[in-house]
Amino acid sequence: MSLANYVIYPAVFTPDEDNPNILNVEFPDVPGALTYGNGLKEAMFNASEALSLMLYDEVEKPQPSPLSDIQQQFPDDQVLYVGVDLDQAAKDITTPTVKKNTTIPAWLNAEATKQGINFSQTLTEALKEKLGI
Repeated sequence: MSLANYVIYPAVFTPDEDNPNILNVEFPDVPGALTYGNGLKEAMFNASEALSLMLYDEVEKPQPSPLSDIQQQFPDDQVLYVGVDLDQAAKDITTPTVKKNTTIPAWLNAEATKQGINFSQTLTEALKEKLGI
């Protein structure tokens, strides 16, 4: 990872009025970068993804505000920095995929299907692990 295209922006995490476990997330400096999550961990993950999607191909990026300025604007909410590697985001977003046919035992297919396993994701994860990438 290179720090050259690593960006950090303050994000506002606001508990949902109907369900306080749900955190709505917005980036005041990046209009349109909106998301939510069930709990802080998921909200942070989704916030990173939303920020990546909004900025990975932008030539001119907005200047991030100081965290204290955003906290003053949103005194009742949690304001945290969210950082993303835009080079990695561009790879993740623009990487073309190819279709691969594979043969597995029928019983394994049945069990995986029953558990809702995503075959493409599982194969990709297994290949990355096997290749050490």
